[in-house]
Amino acid sequence: MVVNGMLADRRRSPFDVLVAVALAAITLFVFLPALGGGWVQFDDDRNFLDNVAYRGLGPAQVRWMVSAAIMGHWTPVTWLTHGADYVVWGMNPFGYHLGNVLLHAANAALVYALALRLLGAAMPGAAIVPRRLGAAAATLAFALHPLRAESVAWITERRDVLSAFFALASVLAYLHFCAAAEGRRARYLASLGLFALGLLSKSMLVSLPAVFLVLDVYPLRRLQPRAWRSPAARTVVLEKLPYLALALASVAVTSSVMARTVRVTSLALYPVSARLAMAAYSLVFYPWKLLAPLDLMPMYELPVHVSLLEPRFLVPMALVVVTTVALVLARHRWPAGLAIWLAYAALLAPVSGLAHAGPQLVADRFSYLPSLALALLLGAGVVAATRQAVLGRAVLVAVGLWIASMASLTWAQVQAWHDTDTLFAYAIEVDPDCGWCYAQYGGALGNRGDLPGAIPLLERAAALRPHRSGYQAQAGLALLKAGRAADAVPYLDRAVAMQPGNLDAVTNLGLALVEVGHAADALPYLERAAAGRPSAAEPRVGLVRVHRALGRRADADAELTVLRRLDPSLAAGLRQPR
Repeated sequence: MVVNGMLADRRRSPFDVLVAVALAAITLFVFLPALGGGWVQFDDDRNFLDNVAYRGLGPAQVRWMVSAAIMGHWTPVTWLTHGADYVVWGMNPFGYHLGNVLLHAANAALVYALALRLLGAAMPGAAIVPRRLGAAAATLAFALHPLRAESVAWITERRDVLSAFFALASVLAYLHFCAAAEGRRARYLASLGLFALGLLSKSMLVSLPAVFLVLDVYPLRRLQPRAWRSPAARTVVLEKLPYLALALASVAVTSSVMARTVRVTSLALYPVSARLAMAAYSLVFYPWKLLAPLDLMPMYELPVHVSLLEPRFLVPMALVVVTTVALVLARHRWPAGLAIWLAYAALLAPVSGLAHAGPQLVADRFSYLPSLALALLLGAGVVAATRQAVLGRAVLVAVGLWIASMASLTWAQVQAWHDTDTLFAYAIEVDPDCGWCYAQYGGALGNRGDLPGAIPLLERAAALRPHRSGYQAQAGLALLKAGRAADAVPYLDRAVAMQPGNLDAVTNLGLALVEVGHAADALPYLERAAAGRPSAAEPRVGLVRVHRALGRRADADAELTVLRRLDPSLAAGLRQPR
């Protein structure tokens, strides 16, 4: 049986351990610039800087980690690692970055072990040296590519590298289970347990059971396409049911969490046809960026409208259809091609756009685990090329130069994530029409009190994305804080018109109208805000000023009494008119 070939060459395993360690060390070196990075105000603020609940490993912190969900993510195991970060490093970002880099280096070692086994199963006639060269090439193509920079250099994305660590270990344990004559139950349970830990680190792994089935067909050949109803085939399929149960449980929890904590993209805005277009775009985007990793961005914005008829989406859909049909037709002569394509598509499916939340169309971090399938294709090509001496040397030189160039680009790309200003200045330089980038950068500057720097950025974001009420509200608030109430009113008016339930924008519009002398116009907005948030002080401040401006002293005194109870310092700042 082919799977037994994966256990060959036991005598050489110590050497392979040394190779894996060397590849991990190379990976660690290329990502060293990440260790000098800080926090970035792109979710790091919400997850860590403004969040005291995770800080430690005491009973209170662990209870929070098990129950909490921030921005649609339920990742208790990832939070446990961050609790450990805090115990050792406090709020020093160096330690958090070190954890990400070490995990990525460990993943490189696991990828080498995995690639060596899979290439051995797919090419049982290949000698050990070509297989090692192919496995090393696949590992470096995966580990040193600039697409990895976001997952490794961004502290928030610990969940990427951690979940991948458990996923890779789960697949390795599964391969051992398939090849073992004894101790199979322990290996199976180990694989299942590691899969569960991966899901608890990031739910994107829910499609891993489908990858196991792909591996069973090729290269393990445990499932024969024409023998699905045989007792052996039923056994292989039944093995996946516990994995499937864990995946379905993760989907249920994640769906519940997302429904409560984030705004899931509506099918009314992006119907099924749009989701298919988004998925096709994703399937083509990452192989293209794998070959030409230029102009990588922290945010590739989702267009206001997505249509299969637009060239931007029609061309990827055509490429996906043609590729799939061609690989299906060639499956007998080249089964590896279809297996790699299916594994890649399965791993990408949860973040392909079929189910969607957030402002992104695609994201570099989504490629972390799916890209492994594409890297294995490169590794197989290296093994095949070495069958001819001259061609093999030429391919090794070409692949080596390509990997070296990727490592150089990664070294630079990691530094783009150094801090908030560096990240968003880089993003705006790459894409001057990225409204999200202007909004994030402007918001970060505004939070630091740099209103002169923030206002032009926020106004640019609002101009680029006039349909986003949040950008209008941000620009209006910054202008209001800067004492430019007249300029703030149009932005806040648009924000409230688009999102009447945004009581922050309603409050700020009322306050801006008071500032420009339109007290009567401000009254209904401030009353709505006060009714919606009885414990909020800001609407009461506005109501006191409105009633005074309208000559309603009794109403003003009543609101002032409420304000004294809610926020005495704000109440003290409202002097009685003479």
